[in-house]
Amino acid sequence: MKNVLVLGTALLALPAVAWAQGPVSGVITDARTGTPLPGATVLLDGTPSAATDAAGTFSIATVPVGSHTLHITFVGYDPITRTVQGQPTEQRLTVTLQPGGVLTGEALVTASRANERTATAYTNLGKEDLAKRNFGQDLPYLLDQTPSVIVNSDAGAGVGYTDIRIRGTSNTGINMTINGVPLNDAESHGSFLVNLPDLASSVSSLQVQRGVGTSQNGGAAFGASINISTLDVRREAYAESQNTYGSFNTWKNNVQFGTGLLNNHFTVDGRLSRIATDGYMNRASSDLKSYYFAAGYQGKNTLLKFITFSGREKTYQAWNGVPEPAITSNEALLENYIANGELSEADAERVRREGRRYSYYTYDNQTDNYQQNHYQLHLSQGLGQDWNVGAALHLTRGFGYYENYRTRRRFTDYGLQNVIIGGDTITRTNLVDRKWLDNYFYGGTFALNYQPRDGKFQATLGGAWNQFDNDHYGEIIWAQYASTSNIRQHYYFNEARKTDYNAYARATWQVLPKLGVYGDVQVRHITYTIDGIEDEQNDVRTRARYTFFNPKAGATFALAEGQQLYASFAVGQREPVRADFTDRPAGDVGAKAERLNDWEGGYRLTLPDATLLGPHTALRLEVNGFYMQYRNQLVATGQLNDVGTALRTNVARSYRRGVELTGFASANDQISLSSTLTVSQNRILGYQGVSYDENYEPVTEAPRTSTISYSPNVVSAHTLEGQPLPGLRLALLYKTVSRQYLDNTTSEDRRIRPYQVLDFRARYTIRPKFVKEIELALLVNNVLNRRYVANGYTYSYLGASGGLDTFNWYFPQATRNFLASVGVKF
Repeated sequence: MKNVLVLGTALLALPAVAWAQGPVSGVITDARTGTPLPGATVLLDGTPSAATDAAGTFSIATVPVGSHTLHITFVGYDPITRTVQGQPTEQRLTVTLQPGGVLTGEALVTASRANERTATAYTNLGKEDLAKRNFGQDLPYLLDQTPSVIVNSDAGAGVGYTDIRIRGTSNTGINMTINGVPLNDAESHGSFLVNLPDLASSVSSLQVQRGVGTSQNGGAAFGASINISTLDVRREAYAESQNTYGSFNTWKNNVQFGTGLLNNHFTVDGRLSRIATDGYMNRASSDLKSYYFAAGYQGKNTLLKFITFSGREKTYQAWNGVPEPAITSNEALLENYIANGELSEADAERVRREGRRYSYYTYDNQTDNYQQNHYQLHLSQGLGQDWNVGAALHLTRGFGYYENYRTRRRFTDYGLQNVIIGGDTITRTNLVDRKWLDNYFYGGTFALNYQPRDGKFQATLGGAWNQFDNDHYGEIIWAQYASTSNIRQHYYFNEARKTDYNAYARATWQVLPKLGVYGDVQVRHITYTIDGIEDEQNDVRTRARYTFFNPKAGATFALAEGQQLYASFAVGQREPVRADFTDRPAGDVGAKAERLNDWEGGYRLTLPDATLLGPHTALRLEVNGFYMQYRNQLVATGQLNDVGTALRTNVARSYRRGVELTGFASANDQISLSSTLTVSQNRILGYQGVSYDENYEPVTEAPRTSTISYSPNVVSAHTLEGQPLPGLRLALLYKTVSRQYLDNTTSEDRRIRPYQVLDFRARYTIRPKFVKEIELALLVNNVLNRRYVANGYTYSYLGASGGLDTFNWYFPQATRNFLASVGVKF
């Protein structure tokens, strides 16, 4: 902590130029009636930077020195452009819009997002916010400083397989959409962003809603939703490139281009990206490639856009983690692990030598290989002055496999006959297999929006129909003893089909000048079938059907200008994931659907010119309280099936409750501080753990209150940023996460220790005559060189001595490392 204070003091003490930058605020109204226009979009130099509140006001905390362009859009009105100059004092604008405007992507996407009228907790990030930290790490790492967020990486450095948790909920409970199209895998509910490397470079805006939030297409939000948009229209031609090199032989290279608005109607945008790294962990490399292409037509009342993007990943498997004694250097436990794992002498020597960077695998192609192609066609059509409709057709094509070298596998496990050589019968063989996924996800979405000019009442009627077809199968590509197998021998096959359709209606009504109400109802229906056998030759035939009704309601009250109280209640319901069906023990009737009742309430303060804190200081504060009450939440039981896989079961009652504090203060963009702190309790009521007696039979323990796994009580993030010289921005980013448990037993022997991480970022921008802009940037991660872990799991099995052994596996994160980039804009 001493080092943090020293670095923070040094940053604050850097010499600053004269205050040459100040806030810009204003009010946007209808040119004919003078009524305010809430929800209008304000772009600074092409980047979404603000949206008007219920009173039609907006605020941009800082505008850098020089000439800048404000572009303001609102559905049903002509867009308007204003030029502003960075100056010491606040600029206050009054802007009027004429009815009959051109539709824009960013204006339309706001109809599907939370705002100050929907009484929910959310964070908006624009293109510039994401670009600040986009050095090639996966998208979750770019969201690390947002409230209640925890991120981790299998390979340790943020490239490859990464995960995000919000309020303790993993990405299987986070609804993700791209332009309103669901991204979550229909069966596992996860969003595998490794399949879309460098997606952030094509994102125009992003919103993180915490809790159930507003109704979205796709799976239910059980902790949060992330709404991603790439629909913006860049009116000027551009070409850009970013090139990064860093620790662990990490490379990122991309090129982007756009034609701007051709003939006042047409646009074409594209991107090619490649990201590669050796990874912090040994043998944890990633080779990632992606593209993005969009072509659009824009008329006065029509926006038609075709978008395709794709990602291909090849990652060496690092998802096994590292056994705890290899990290702690406990020699006795390490030798116990070696004995129970039946490691060879070579492997035993390797785990002793590699320590916290140990990787179990040595086969040269122990890799995960997957490609995902997305196709979207979007239509937005204005219907008079007050109505517009948006619709989309989509197709996602996914296919790939992970390859494994396996030793001493039984022929019978693969449906093969034993091999007889002479008088010897061989029952096992070494082999290489591949487990395949081959799927199609397709469907359509729509939203009919009513947005009258007076803004008092706004409504949306929307919905979607989506279908997911997925083949799961395995093949043997090599075997030491082939038995009766053929080339690419299939040893299991099952096909799954999931149909999901939903309809929702929501509205906001400004009942009184200071009082607004919000309502949202959704009906969602799911049918899910599986036919065939799984890799253990077990029949996984499944038939499931669900219908969910999810109401939401809220209210807002304006205490004064820039101050608001809000409260809401929302219901979310979610079906079990695939594994809850395929891994259930014999005789189990199956998992139940989960239900979440979410209460949210808070206070917002926005002061574009907080003179009490000093001249030209902007201030934003928010306090949000939440109580998330679960029914039949699915949690790990501690029981094992016949191959040692942990089983999940429904617990009748559990909850998460806490307070999220966020704040931002800025002095003319020379110094700014943003902070977020979450303090919470995460409990299971009446949890019954499982232990084992001397005969290794499971024994159910007495009910008690326990802590939900992977749910820390305290999470905080702080960013201190300053501009000591024109064009040079320096930032310190500090993250803290308290203790987490690997399962629901609240055992101190199964936990992730608290950790604190400090990062440093520098960005220097110059504008020479021969190009539009050159940016030199440096990101130093884990400045204090902490040796910490951010994720893990626990596993129990019958050991070589005959007793039950429990081992923890962890995912160590990289010690001090760097990424340096050069960005050029033409």
